[in-house]
Amino acid sequence: MKLIIKDVSRAYGSNKALQHFSAELSPGIYALLGPNGSGKSTLINIITDNLKADSGEILFQEGENEPENILKMGVRFREKLGFMPQYPGMYPNFSVSRFMWYMAALKDMGAGMKRREKRDYIAGKIGEVLKAVELDDVAGRRIGALSGGMKQRLALAQAVLGDPSVLILDEPTAGLDPKQRISIRNYISRIAFDKIVIIATHVVSDIEFIARDVIMLRKGVIVDNAPPQELLKRIEGKVWLLPCGEAEVVDLQQKYRVTNIARDEAGGDVILRVLSEEKPAERAKVAIPALEDYYLHIFGEVSSEG
Repeated sequence: MKLIIKDVSRAYGSNKALQHFSAELSPGIYALLGPNGSGKSTLINIITDNLKADSGEILFQEGENEPENILKMGVRFREKLGFMPQYPGMYPNFSVSRFMWYMAALKDMGAGMKRREKRDYIAGKIGEVLKAVELDDVAGRRIGALSGGMKQRLALAQAVLGDPSVLILDEPTAGLDPKQRISIRNYISRIAFDKIVIIATHVVSDIEFIARDVIMLRKGVIVDNAPPQELLKRIEGKVWLLPCGEAEVVDLQQKYRVTNIARDEAGGDVILRVLSEEKPAERAKVAIPALEDYYLHIFGEVSSEG
């Protein structure tokens, strides 16, 4: 199975949101990483046919079959697609369970089964998915009464319902607490072995340990595309822990790219995590790189949820 993206471009007036994007994806997790406005959402809206590309094409291939243009496939491709938008629209008066049954009907789950068999099949799949995203205990609650984090998990649940071959998630962990974020990351990893999963995010920690490849975008252009460990090798020996006094912090921030500031509780110093080609000071010690360090190395800014 492959999703082949060939030379896709899209502009909004003079703003080139996506420029000659090409990639070939097979089962696994792919992260689209970049600051706001980098083209992540534009690309996934083109893949999901919510937006038309100005040029280029996207092909889907199953097994030994010839690749087909997803626009020509139409419904046949959409049946294989699960999509979690960044701002999902939901029916506030629906219960969680009713909404999931509604989505199952839209996806035509259990097509060809007898009525009772189909009902049991769908009920089992809905129960399985709601349990995985920790919403099984609120299945009867109105969507309008859910917290933001619960709505986010429900959006993920409807995306994975029906076992899609291609799963596209736009900022899937926004609004989740740390425990929920880890749980959702683990769940995505678990179901990704036989799926092409595309995660668009600007929160580096969401994908550092689960992505097969990281596709880094700036102003619609791919600036890097490699497995996380390969990216980290490129900045080995360039990340430093630099102890300093509080009065030195501002000056050092102006001089170096600082990815983190922490207090050394033992010695009372401030510890700066610094990106530098050369050792920034005699007292600095080399640190093991993290993906956020590489993000700063490429984009010149620290990622955040905002």
